[in-house]
Amino acid sequence: MTGLGVVFRPQLPPERLRAMARVADEAGLEELWLWEDCFLEGGISAASAALAWTERVRVGVGLLPVPLRNVAVTAMEAATLDRLFPGRAILGVGHGVQDWMGQVGARAESPVTLLREYLEALRALLGGERVSTDGRYVKLDGVALDWPPTRAPEVLTGATGPRTLRLSGEAADGTILTAATAPEGVRRARQLIDEGRKSAGRTGHHRIVVNLHAATGPDAAARLHAEIEANGEDPVPEHGVAGDADAVAKAVQRLAEAGADTVILQPTADEPDPEGFLRFVAGEVRPLVP
Repeated sequence: MTGLGVVFRPQLPPERLRAMARVADEAGLEELWLWEDCFLEGGISAASAALAWTERVRVGVGLLPVPLRNVAVTAMEAATLDRLFPGRAILGVGHGVQDWMGQVGARAESPVTLLREYLEALRALLGGERVSTDGRYVKLDGVALDWPPTRAPEVLTGATGPRTLRLSGEAADGTILTAATAPEGVRRARQLIDEGRKSAGRTGHHRIVVNLHAATGPDAAARLHAEIEANGEDPVPEHGVAGDADAVAKAVQRLAEAGADTVILQPTADEPDPEGFLRFVAGEVRPLVP
């Protein structure tokens, strides 16, 4: 079955999260995703609150920018969430937006090297290992978690370019693709990820999570077009969907057929009824997605 979720946009104030999380839980939505965009809302703090307010919905953070966070701290946070809310927290990490990283003095000269070292150390720590490494960016001396997860959670990474997609296949458990990814882009990403998996001798399932711009209601098309243009993306049909539940479900299915395991619907920043959008996805779109 294709997984389905919704993004809680950080353009909403943090105090709106409680209602959104509860609606997601009550409506039966599988996943609610959060962003740690600079300089809006903290990913771990928001995820912890959303998980505490709910009983069953999985909560993803897509993504935590690795230049901002020591890998040992990320491992501690991830392990704590997993032990408090077993199997319900999803962790995504990535390069972060380089301009933002520059603003806080954390821009890495080689983002791919940093991400490789980070993923390897993070997955080892979450697997209960004692880690010593002296990399270009990640340096650990006999670090182990006192409270590791009872079962290592999956670690996803955000990726767009070929090098990072191959790296994701080598060193991550899954990949998060942006809403600018058309079905053909998903196929290409899967190919590059598989190349990385093969080079690393990895055979387990690698989950692909794809974001999708989506809008519904009488002004959906206009809002969607404005959103995509504001993001600097090409306003082509494959980069979003505006319409009723049937139109949205068909767009989700196209991404699933291209290789997406989970599709996260991304409402416009000016969505007039975020809770209503979530109910629309859970109540009307979900039944139409195999």
